[in-house]
Amino acid sequence: MYRIRFHGRGGQGMKTASRLLGAAFFLEGFAVQDAPRYGAERRGAPIFAYVRAGKSPIFERGIILHPDLVIVADDSLVPVPAAGVMAGLTDRTVLLISTTETADEWRRRLHIHSAILTLPAPREVEDRLELRYVGAECAGAAACLTGHISKKKLERAILGELEGKPQKIIHRNIEMASEGYDRMADHKGLVQEGTLPSAKAYTPPAWIEMPFEAARISSPTIHAGLTSIKVRTGLWRTMRPVIDHRHCRKCWWVCSSSCPDGAISVNEEGAPGIDYDHCKGCLTCVSVCPSHAIKAIPEHQAAAAEEES
Repeated sequence: MYRIRFHGRGGQGMKTASRLLGAAFFLEGFAVQDAPRYGAERRGAPIFAYVRAGKSPIFERGIILHPDLVIVADDSLVPVPAAGVMAGLTDRTVLLISTTETADEWRRRLHIHSAILTLPAPREVEDRLELRYVGAECAGAAACLTGHISKKKLERAILGELEGKPQKIIHRNIEMASEGYDRMADHKGLVQEGTLPSAKAYTPPAWIEMPFEAARISSPTIHAGLTSIKVRTGLWRTMRPVIDHRHCRKCWWVCSSSCPDGAISVNEEGAPGIDYDHCKGCLTCVSVCPSHAIKAIPEHQAAAAEEES
């Protein structure tokens, strides 16, 4: 059975990627499972989706703990423990990363013996909806790496899963999936079906003595209100909304009331300001601003501009 995990951020099409790959496997005669798993359902938050495919009925359920292939659409997730990118990797797992770095560089950073392949990371785009096609590229690459899915069945899967969508979107997904498929042509069939570790080889972990502390120290007590302000949700942001006050009409009730996290405040002069520690980058304010005074820029560009100023 093939066990495949897709890792990305909300808005990059990982749920779509798992559905496209699952549908393509099904068209090739495989029994299939595909499903996404969310944490916080917001743009930019880590998300993963998984696909199981085999020639016999699938009785496994739940997340994939021992993947044969792990695909990462956003390389910033690799070092994030909560994203779980590295969970369960073995020497036979293939790791595919969309990145600007080389495979050798990732091997040096991660110190693993797994096969590491790369896809070129998408260029920065002003329209963030363009990033949804990354999922199609990842699905196409995965299809080729298994060696069991033809381009024809992959295209048919896309047509079936995206039925009812505008032809422009369907064509773009087919184009990106085909591009991902071709990029992995030299590694076709590299991913092999895996088996679960034998229970006979299980070694229980060593017993760990935990220190005992008084309840006043160890109990999870909240001593004051407003502690959630210390949770910086802005760490997940990939695009930053920036207010150009030269064009702002100070109709602050539009942007501030539309912000789902209350991250926009208003000063005494009626000018809005954004709390970037708690702005998650949903860009709702950008879409509702009547004067188009709020623009979205890539987070790394904004950070670089702050360092220069």
